[in-house]
Formats: sequence, structure tokens, C-alpha cells
Amino acid sequence: MASKFINITLKIWRQKNTNAKGAIETYSLQQVSTDSSFLEMLDQLNEQLINEQKEPVAFDHDCREGICGMCSLYINGRAHGPETGTTTCQLHMRSFADGDTIYVEPWRSRAFPIVKDLVVDRSAFDRIQQAGGFVSVNTSGRTMDANAIPVPKADADKAFEAAACIGCGACVATCKNGSAMLFVGAKVSQYALLPQGRVEAKERVQNMVRQMDEEGFGNCTNTGACEIECPKGISLENIARMNREFLSSVITSDK
Repeated sequence: MASKFINITLKIWRQKNTNAKGAIETYSLQQVSTDSSFLEMLDQLNEQLINEQKEPVAFDHDCREGICGMCSLYINGRAHGPETGTTTCQLHMRSFADGDTIYVEPWRSRAFPIVKDLVVDRSAFDRIQQAGGFVSVNTSGRTMDANAIPVPKADADKAFEAAACIGCGACVATCKNGSAMLFVGAKVSQYALLPQGRVEAKERVQNMVRQMDEEGFGNCTNTGACEIECPKGISLENIARMNREFLSSVITSDK
């Protein structure tokens, strides 16, 4: 199918830093290929702004293959835009029509402060992971090969599905409470379902939930918006599993 070109109006949030007052600014962009991705469209806008000797729009990006989770934008009121199961870098301009006005904003969450324009600081997720999102490995030289440990197929599949979380933060940005429980639930689940992860299970879930609370994320009220807007389709089942793991750890913990 031959490429088409559209003209669009962009309403983009501009903010110099965390403490500065931000505002929506309007830009007109001509001859945008419908085959280009949303990020390529922003590249085109920035080239235009640079040629006009104006400051380009700051936005996050990395792999542009839907894996890294960096390209997190709120587009026309939806995390990652109008397509379900799609990251911003996988969103193409064919999803928009000629003459459309497109609103582009950063994630809105107290735990994700704005760095500049569309870039937010998601290091809160890193600190949650560091609190317990790992399996300690015995490196004494007698370590058992992971492939030698039997894992039921159903558990392996669920662990793999949970591990598909890319930590983009769409769940937080979409949740009316700014909750990170889908993210934390996925990270807890990917280990809780495997025998290698059971050794530290109690400490892991308690440490990660405590860090989540300290970062200022809200609580879950089961509206389900996080699952719908998650580009990897992470299930609410993982939140239920995290709650069970947490309750069990509190009841049986020696501490």
C-alpha cells in the first residue's frame, strides 16, 4: 500500500524542569508520512523546530522495537496512544487522519516527576526492583544448572507472561490512584512461580511492597485500567498473586 501524507496539529506539553511551570504549546506539522512511527513524527517535528532555531521537544526513546519501555507518552488521553497492546514506538501515523489534532503529554504521577517536557523520572521502578526483584545466586562452584530444575509448564508460562513487563509505567499513568501494583505484581510473580525464586519469596514481596509505598504510589482499587492499557497485556492476576504472597509472608514470617 502506497504511503500517504497527512497534515496534523500537535498540542505538546512543554516544561523546562521539575520545578518550572509547564504549558501546552501548539505546533503545525506538514507532510507526515502515514508509514512513519509516532517517534519518527516527533523527530520530524524536532528537525522543523531546530531549523526554526527553536528548542526541540525532549522525549524518551531507546530501542524503538517495543521492548525497552522508554517511549512512554500520553497520547490523546491514552497511555501509548489509541492502539491496544502497542507501545508508542510501535504506533504509526496511519492511526491518525489528515487534519487531526493530537495531544501529547508525559506520564502524570507524583512518583514520576517530570524531568523536561515529555521525559519523566521513572527511577522509582528501579528502586523497587533493587529492593527485591532478583534471585540471589550461589556462586560457590556447585550451582545447579537452571535447566536441570523441573518447572511445571503452566507455571513456566505464567512466569514468562509476567516477565514480559517492560516497566514502561503505563499502568501507573493510567490508574486514577497512580498505583504501581501491576508492575510490582508482575515482578513478584515472575519469581514466585519458579522454584529458584521461592528461597527469598518472603523477603522479596515485603521489601518490594514497602519500597513501592515509600515511593508514593497509590493503592489498587481494581478498576482494571492498568491491564487494558498495558502494552504487554500483563494480567490483573499478578496483583492477586502479589497480595497472596504478601499476606502469606506476613503471617509466616519470623521477623
